[in-house]
Amino acid sequence: MPVEQPPAAPGPVPPAREDDLPELPSSGAEPDGAQRVRVLSYNIRSLRDDREALVRVVRACEPDVVCIQESPRYWKPEKQAAWLARRTGNVVLSGGGRIAAGPLLLGRLKVDVLAVRDRLLPKTRGLHARGFATALLRIGGSAPFAVTSCHLSLDPAERLRQFELLPGQFDPGEPGLIAGDFNEHPDGPGWRSLAARYQDAHTVAPWGGTHTSVPDNPYQRIDAVFATPGVEVLACGVPHGLPGVSPADLLAATDHLPVLAVVRIPAAG
Repeated sequence: MPVEQPPAAPGPVPPAREDDLPELPSSGAEPDGAQRVRVLSYNIRSLRDDREALVRVVRACEPDVVCIQESPRYWKPEKQAAWLARRTGNVVLSGGGRIAAGPLLLGRLKVDVLAVRDRLLPKTRGLHARGFATALLRIGGSAPFAVTSCHLSLDPAERLRQFELLPGQFDPGEPGLIAGDFNEHPDGPGWRSLAARYQDAHTVAPWGGTHTSVPDNPYQRIDAVFATPGVEVLACGVPHGLPGVSPADLLAATDHLPVLAVVRIPAAG
């Protein structure tokens, strides 16, 4: 099975230390009804590594919504998704099954699901099936906002076609977030096209670490969170040094580093 990472020449980048890390905004309601929302994106490599380390990392990040890539697909996927949701203090919002083909959305009980838009993508013969996990959500008095978790192809041509399909997960003018493992670097054609249309959250409000692969020598950025223009990005990056997120757990949990973003979703109306 191919390694789910594009090639690049390594160049070690030291992670942020806890004393260097600015305070991350908390989630919660604002006086006008807007909501600060923490969104975590994480490729969990089908839960093949240290599950308890993974659970500790997710819980320490205190996300409202978790965008999972490579959730287990072949052996009791619903049961394993439910286990991960329960252990991290979440519920399953969408994805995780045959249609989404790996991506999964988890969220807190306070997150209301208004609609599910999971999508199985056109498949190139001989390559993995891919899909999008998408749900239209609302938290408290916020406007409805869509969230998509994605894991794009290793094949450049197929991946570019998948990038082009991502905007179709949102209705026109709808606030939303796209988070995932894009298997492409920021100078790639698909990434550049998406960044021209949406906000690359770490570029807009850098916080924590930048590179997401590989955990023991992070030298490339292939995981990210994008936000529509109607969403305010407050902070985004790899949570090195966040209280409760230990370097040992980041190494043991999976073969990617997580990306944690805090965004402001406008109030309804």
